[in-house]
Amino acid sequence: MKLTEEDVLYEDNHLIVVNKKAGQIVQGDKTGDVPLSELVKAFLKTKYAKPGNVFCGVVHRLDRPVSGVVVFAKTSKALSRMNALFRERATQKIYWAVVRGKPEIAEKELHHYLVKNERVNKSFVTHPGTPGALECRLCYKLLKSVERYSLLEVLPLTGRHHQIRVQLAANGTPIVGDVKYGDRRANEDQSICLHARKLIFMHPIAKAPMEVMAPLPDQKYWNIFKKV
Repeated sequence: MKLTEEDVLYEDNHLIVVNKKAGQIVQGDKTGDVPLSELVKAFLKTKYAKPGNVFCGVVHRLDRPVSGVVVFAKTSKALSRMNALFRERATQKIYWAVVRGKPEIAEKELHHYLVKNERVNKSFVTHPGTPGALECRLCYKLLKSVERYSLLEVLPLTGRHHQIRVQLAANGTPIVGDVKYGDRRANEDQSICLHARKLIFMHPIAKAPMEVMAPLPDQKYWNIFKKV
């Protein structure tokens, strides 16, 4: 698998923003699979005929089965400044999700407390005051609904482990393909129908507002909503 020009959503001297495919890992892990960061390095090395090592700083991550916008830094200066933007929550992340069923309320803020179980890499809704529990909030809006599925726009207000997946499932609308959080069956490609649709931030060097959007995956559940 390699990165192509089609996968690149934006690039300048400081940043490269790509449309991650479901199934890719952003950073190396225990699986030993080639991470997206290495694919970006190889792409830049080839494109610019760069000798030696290529700098590619990981700014943030998406879960392996999730697709969409991911930013990498091409310079250490851009990396430190982008890290600060994410740490200070000075970015806006907008996700789209195909869920099973239809939410009872078309637009709502969900508020839960989550506790993470490291052993099974899963988060659970719990009561406030539970040891290790973290407050978790998101807003969703129903965009379209057809038969057994709905398309939601999701704006996370906190950045907790698997929070969109857990909270939508707790609201009675699990993400399609997300058997870990209550959907009935896995997608054939092992993806879940959660897509980082848009990222809004201030360019770390140029100080200009940026808005990058990733096209939807070519996958049967997403394709339902492309036709509606």
